[in-house]
Amino acid sequence: MNFFESLLSLLKTIQIRDIVDIIAIALIIFGLFKLIRETRAVQLLKGVLVLFIIYFLSSLFGLVMMSSLLRMFFEAAVILIAIIFQPEIRKALEQMGRNNTYKKYLKFFTKHGKSDEWKKAVRKSIIDAADTAVLFSRSHTGALLVFERETMLSDIAATGTIVDAETSVALFGNIFFNKAPLHDGASIIRDGKLFAAGCILPLTDNKNVDINLGTRHRAALGISEQSDAVVLVVSEETGVISLAINGILLRDFTRDSLVTKLEELLLGETPEDEENEKSHKHLRRGRD
Repeated sequence: MNFFESLLSLLKTIQIRDIVDIIAIALIIFGLFKLIRETRAVQLLKGVLVLFIIYFLSSLFGLVMMSSLLRMFFEAAVILIAIIFQPEIRKALEQMGRNNTYKKYLKFFTKHGKSDEWKKAVRKSIIDAADTAVLFSRSHTGALLVFERETMLSDIAATGTIVDAETSVALFGNIFFNKAPLHDGASIIRDGKLFAAGCILPLTDNKNVDINLGTRHRAALGISEQSDAVVLVVSEETGVISLAINGILLRDFTRDSLVTKLEELLLGETPEDEENEKSHKHLRRGRD
C-alpha cells in the first residue's frame, strides 16, 4: 500500500511540461539511434558501452586505478563524443538545416519573394541545361551541373574557377568539351547564372550505391547528400540523363520531363501552375 501511495503522490506532481520534456528527450534519443544505426558510429557506441561495463565492475570490485582512469574518461566524454562522432553530428545538423517543414508555413511569402527577373533567369538556365543535356546524351559527353538552392556552395565553388556568366548551350558545350581544362569538374549554377566551373564535389559515403555508377554520379549523390542542391548528370558511357536530389538518383529523363522536374524543384512550379499562369496572362492581355 505504501508503494502505491508513493506512486500515486508522485504521479500527482507530474505536470504537462514534464510530459513534454520526457517526450522530447525520448524523440532525441530515438533520432540519435536512427542516425547512427547504419554507420560506423554503432561500433564506437558499443565500445563506449563496454567501457561503461568495465567501469561498473571495477568500482564493484574496488579496482581503484581502473575506476579512476575510466572516471576521467567519462568526465571528458562530452568533448570526446564531439570529436569521435563529428561526421554523424555534422550530418544531423545539416539535415536539420535542410528541413523544409517550416517552409510549408512560409510558402506563400517565399513564392512571392522572388522577382520576375530571377524567375526568368532560372527558367532560362533550366532550358539551356536541358538542351545541353540532350545534345550531350546523343554525343555521350559527360556533364555535371549543380543547381544551387538554399544551401550556399561557395566553399565548393572555391575549388574551381569563378565564371559568373549567363548560361547558354554554347557555354556549356565549351566547358564540358573533353579537351577543355574545366570539363572534369562540376559547374555550379546560382540564381540562373553559371557561377563556377571545374569544381570538385565530395563523393557519397553510401555503400549501397550501384557499383556500375562512376565517379561523376557518386559526386552528384555526394553533394546532394550534403546540401539541398539539384544535380544534373549526363553519363559519358551510356548517355543517360539523371538528377541527384537528397541522396537519391532519378534516371532516364527526356528533355521535356527534365524541364518539368527542374521547374518543379527550382521554381516550385508544376505543369498546372504553368497553365494557370499562361491563362492569367491571356486574360490580362484581353483586358488590356
